[in-house]
Amino acid sequence: MVPRTSQAGPPAGRVRRLATPLGILATVTAAFAYVGTVDPNEPGHYPVCPLLKITGAFCPGCGGLRSAHAFIHGDLGAAFSANAVATTGYFLFAVVWVLWLVRAWRGQPLRIALAPAWWWSIGALLLIFTVVRNLPFGSALAP
Repeated sequence: MVPRTSQAGPPAGRVRRLATPLGILATVTAAFAYVGTVDPNEPGHYPVCPLLKITGAFCPGCGGLRSAHAFIHGDLGAAFSANAVATTGYFLFAVVWVLWLVRAWRGQPLRIALAPAWWWSIGALLLIFTVVRNLPFGSALAP
């Protein structure tokens, strides 16, 4: 008996390959939907950043929820004002996710190999961002 092949749906391997990027997208979408409906600008909805509470200094993530809320509502100016690094990260995530999805569709692994110099540069930029947003002349970067 000759096995029959069905062209009705995608191969099981493709579905399996797409499951992880689609699952990640579903999780991120749910998180953004929650932040979009529960306003972080109103006190009492989210915990206060521990670093801010203890030291009074803004960490690189401070303002990230307000940034995500503004981003969801289409206010890119307010999103960048709340946390420019987080807002840039949203766009970077979208690009990497689309690349991941396309490569998964084609059956290719997603390999993002950055040289150590790039990782050190990213860390240095986050450190500079954190320091500058806590200084008087960098108050425009504070949430």
